[in-house]
Amino acid sequence: MAGEVRRPTRPHDPAEALIGARLRAARQTAGLTLAAVAEQAGLTKGFLSRLERDEVSPSVASLVTVCGVLGIGVGALFEVPQTSLVRAGEAPPINFGGSGLREVLLTAGTQRQLQVIHSQVDPGGGGGAELYALACDVEFVYVVAGRLQLQLPGETVELQAGDAFTMPGATPHTWLNPSATASAEVLWALTPAP
Repeated sequence: MAGEVRRPTRPHDPAEALIGARLRAARQTAGLTLAAVAEQAGLTKGFLSRLERDEVSPSVASLVTVCGVLGIGVGALFEVPQTSLVRAGEAPPINFGGSGLREVLLTAGTQRQLQVIHSQVDPGGGGGAELYALACDVEFVYVVAGRLQLQLPGETVELQAGDAFTMPGATPHTWLNPSATASAEVLWALTPAP
């Protein structure tokens, strides 16, 4: 069964918190170098480097300043990440329509940023004859096995195992497994989740 994986909550000593990797990730996401953060925070590059390796314990004032430069709240460094696990064979079935297919949701239903769908498409199965669009920004398709034919306005794209295709979510399209004998296995990723 899909669900949130929660670590047991226990009071913890802030001195035991490992925040370096989160600070490094926030700095890299912001596109900043150690030198740039050090300059803006009024700290040395060496101190920040050691902070990112959890070799020093910063003062509250230093930590607040660094977080301000990175555009994150101090609390974000100490939050337990929400994760989810969907075991093989336990993914919930979903149905967006179409025929000759079995689809399951690989991301937790509470996940709003990304939705990943695994489709097993029978020979000749697909999304239906009419073009449709999804309420997402980006739609990605990866053919794990077999073949898939994407039909877009004025264009047909043939995909085979190992091929990937990305399009804006508002792109009208439909798809089908053109094989008369072999099934297709396809992964779809939608962001944000529709």
